[in-house]
Amino acid sequence: MREAYHVQLDELADQLADMCSQVANAMEYATQALLEADLELAEQVIGDDTKIDDARSSCEEQAYALLALQAPVATDLRTVLAAIHAAESLERMGDLALHVAKGARRRHPHRVLPDQVADYFQEMGKVTVRMARQAEQVIRGKDVDSARELESDDDEVDDLHRHLFTVLMDRDWPHGVATAVDVTLLGRFYERFADHAVSVGRRVVFMVTGKMPGYEHDDV
Repeated sequence: MREAYHVQLDELADQLADMCSQVANAMEYATQALLEADLELAEQVIGDDTKIDDARSSCEEQAYALLALQAPVATDLRTVLAAIHAAESLERMGDLALHVAKGARRRHPHRVLPDQVADYFQEMGKVTVRMARQAEQVIRGKDVDSARELESDDDEVDDLHRHLFTVLMDRDWPHGVATAVDVTLLGRFYERFADHAVSVGRRVVFMVTGKMPGYEHDDV
């Protein structure tokens, strides 16, 4: 009975890891759509978002069934609770990639980003996608050290985000208010995506160690 239960726990972890891959792909494609004004890629991200939503629902359904039917304790209980919270963060990551793709679609056939800021978004996209893929490996391997390394990547995204604002706040910004608003919102989407990746890593740390790291990145 317990062996079958642990198989179900492993299946739940696999579902979460697969969600990490989905949101990594979503942000990768959304960033490409943003940088290249690629409508087809933007539409693909937008259409695939329901798959991420469905994956979260499936994870939560399985997790609640395990809580109700198996009454887990100790590490098993932490695993189920961490999975519920991680699935929520991963769905939000998918939503943030969706927002980026919608931004690219809204301005098509024109590019949203002026050349002046495009490199910032290219780098933020690179780092956030790397974080999502690392979160996948963290979940599969229950790797606490790799989970904590996500904090450093998040700091890198925060630095890029801050530097982006210095460009936007320059009195010589030549691209108008509407473009500044678009760039501000898009930068926020990447920054929040990274924060949620950190949150996923923290849930794994909690699952393995029983100690929950700080909550400063867990706000909505």
